[in-house]
Amino acid sequence: MTVRIECVVECQNHLGESPIWDVREGRLYWVDGTGPRVGNPSIWRLDPRTGRVETWRTQKDVGALALREGGGAVLAMSDGFYFFDFERGGKPERIAGIEEDEPRSRLNDGKVDRRGRFFAGGMDDKEELGICGLWRLDPDLRVTRVDRGIICSNGPCWSPDDRTFYFADTFREEMWAYDFDLETGDVSERRVFASSKVLPGLYDGSTVDAEGCVWNAMVIGGELVRYTPDGEIERQIGMPVRNITSLTFGGDALDVIYVTSMARVKHPAVHGRFAREVKPQFQAGSVFAVYGLGIRGLPEPRFAG
Repeated sequence: MTVRIECVVECQNHLGESPIWDVREGRLYWVDGTGPRVGNPSIWRLDPRTGRVETWRTQKDVGALALREGGGAVLAMSDGFYFFDFERGGKPERIAGIEEDEPRSRLNDGKVDRRGRFFAGGMDDKEELGICGLWRLDPDLRVTRVDRGIICSNGPCWSPDDRTFYFADTFREEMWAYDFDLETGDVSERRVFASSKVLPGLYDGSTVDAEGCVWNAMVIGGELVRYTPDGEIERQIGMPVRNITSLTFGGDALDVIYVTSMARVKHPAVHGRFAREVKPQFQAGSVFAVYGLGIRGLPEPRFAG
């Protein structure tokens, strides 16, 4: 089977992130996380059958989006959790503030577990200090911190049997595995699952396929990397742009990988990792689709609150 990569939306996202395939609607959602900083829409939706793209604006950065069981979405925004109604297209409704005493911290990547709880972690906007936490928003809207000391949260996802939670701290260059309790949402026994120190890129967004393998979009390196459940690299797929950011399985059979990317070149970070980018690559910030893998993903759960 031949792998084929296509640009499906040339949208020049400042920081494309958090792609989610809606199995009910057959549509792809994602965010331009720092789009509001440059006047871009924050929330995007694609209908692949028609090619129609819709957008919504927010006033703040959006780190992640998850769909709600009863309609609409829950957002991890710069300063906390919010609800969002696509039909009204209005102002996000605040649920709870997060790390408001840390002006450099903002919520970043997030995803929902199979009991409908939304996990999202923070990041230091200068990508330097371990000042952030990993947070869980329960369906009853209670907020719990489940880990701390994080520089840049990325890639939360779960094994198919719900016994393992995966999570990366991008600038510690590690992906971790935790024991996961599906009934309580608690995590424990954190250990290193994989390291990006020997790879050309850094860990960004992740997902797990139906075979239990972990996929990661490697920012700077421009590769999709598939790890076996024991942490070994099984394959690497080069993408058309270096700064890919996240991925999700979609399509009617959940056998297409959709990949977001970023066009941002000016960067607030202190580490200089992005300094070599003078201008965006051709199609940087676009959304890509990878066909012909012969591998299927799992449906993304909806937030139960």
